[in-house]
Amino acid sequence: MSKLANKRFDGRINGWVNGWIGMLMFSGTLPATKVAVMGFDPLFLTACRGAIAGILAGGLLLLFRQKRPMRQELIPLAMVALCVVLGFPMLTAIALKHVTSAHSMIYIGLLPLFTAIFGVLRGGERPRPVFWLFSAMGSSLVAGFALLGGASSSSPGDGLLLAAVIVCGYGYAEGARLARRLGGWQVICWALVIALPLMLAAAMVRMPETWEGIRGSSWLGLAYVSLFSMLIGFVFWYRGLALGGIASVGQLQLLQPFFGLLLSALVLREPVDLPLFLFLLGVVFCVAFAKRFAGERMPIITVKNANNEQETKNSASNETHDPAMNTHTQQ
Repeated sequence: MSKLANKRFDGRINGWVNGWIGMLMFSGTLPATKVAVMGFDPLFLTACRGAIAGILAGGLLLLFRQKRPMRQELIPLAMVALCVVLGFPMLTAIALKHVTSAHSMIYIGLLPLFTAIFGVLRGGERPRPVFWLFSAMGSSLVAGFALLGGASSSSPGDGLLLAAVIVCGYGYAEGARLARRLGGWQVICWALVIALPLMLAAAMVRMPETWEGIRGSSWLGLAYVSLFSMLIGFVFWYRGLALGGIASVGQLQLLQPFFGLLLSALVLREPVDLPLFLFLLGVVFCVAFAKRFAGERMPIITVKNANNEQETKNSASNETHDPAMNTHTQQ
C-alpha cells in the first residue's frame, strides 16, 4: 500500500473514531433536553445553553491563541451558529413540550439523508447511487422502529422536528467544510462566540422569575446540553466529518436514535425491548454498507490541533481510477 493510500486510510479511521465519540455524546441531547424543559422555558434553555457554551468557547480560543477567521469565513460561521447554536436547540426544545423523547427519535433518524444532501450541495462530495439506497433503507428502519414502538403523534411537534433536522443537516455539512480549514473545535467555538451576544441577551430576557421548584434533574439536563451537546460533542463530530467525509461518517447518525432510546430508558424510564436490538442490527448493516459504497473523494484536509499546527493532511490525487474521486477541493 502506498504512503498516500496509508494516509487516506488512517484519515478515514480517525474520522470514524471521532465521529463515534461525537455521535454518542449527541445521543444524550434529546433525553437531556426533555428533562431540562420539565423545569425551564424552552427559549431560556436554548439561550442559556448557548451562552454557557459560548463563554467556554471564547475562553478556549483565547487560551490557545487562535487566529480570527478570515472575512470570507464569517458568513458561513454565522450560518453554522444559526443552525446548530440557535435553530436546532430551539426547535427541538419547543417540540419536546409536545412529543415524547422516543417520538423525536424518528426525525433524528432522517439526519443522515439531510447531512448527505447538503454535503453534496456544499461539500462537493459524490456518493455512489448504492449509498443513497442504503441511506434510505437505514432511515426507513429508524422511522419504522419508532412508529412500531407506538410513539404518539403531534402535528406541531412533528413540524418543528422536521425543521430541526433540516437546519441541523445543513449546519453539519457547512461546519465540516469550515473544519477542513479552521479545525473541528475551532469551528464550533467561533460559531458559539458569534452567537454569544444574542444568547446572553435572550437568556436575560427569558430568565425565570424564580428559581424555586426547579429540580436538580433539570439543572443536570441544562449542564449536559451546554457542555456536551453544544461544545464537546461538536469538537469530535466536526473532526470526524472533516477526516472521514461528510456522507460516509454522517451515516453514524443512524445509530444515534437507538443510543438515545437507551438513554431515554435509563433517564426517563421508558421501556426498551427486544425489537430495539433487532432494528439496531439492521441499522448497523445499513451503516456498514453505506460506508462501503460512499465512494466520495478525499478532499485536501487540514485538521489543526490546539497549537494551530497541522496534524493530518489527506490529499486527493489523480492517481485514482475512480472518476468520483478524481477531483480536488478548492480551498
